[in-house]
Amino acid sequence: MTAYAMGVIRPETMNEDILRYIEEIQSTMNPFGGRFLVHGTRPEVLEGTFPSQVVVIAFPDIETARAWYASDAYQAIIPLRARHMDGEILLLDGVPPGYDATKTAAALRDAAGL
Repeated sequence: MTAYAMGVIRPETMNEDILRYIEEIQSTMNPFGGRFLVHGTRPEVLEGTFPSQVVVIAFPDIETARAWYASDAYQAIIPLRARHMDGEILLLDGVPPGYDATKTAAALRDAAGL
């Protein structure tokens, strides 16, 4: 099942470290089948406030996403980003093919006795 690495970042001024991080991240993802779905996009905010940019990377599964994040290659470039960007980095499991939210709602309703 596809898993995702998501970054919610608040970048400071562009500099050499950030550019180097962007130049090198793809090569850290390639051995793990990672691919960008969203990269540095400012979302259209429909409710609330969101002063950040978003990055979403897809991986074949959660174990592969964890292995990429823990890899020596990625760990080596994290400081290039972290020194200049505040934010959160998350790993998320996707939903299986055919997922239906109404079935989830029904199960939650049953579990809650509603």
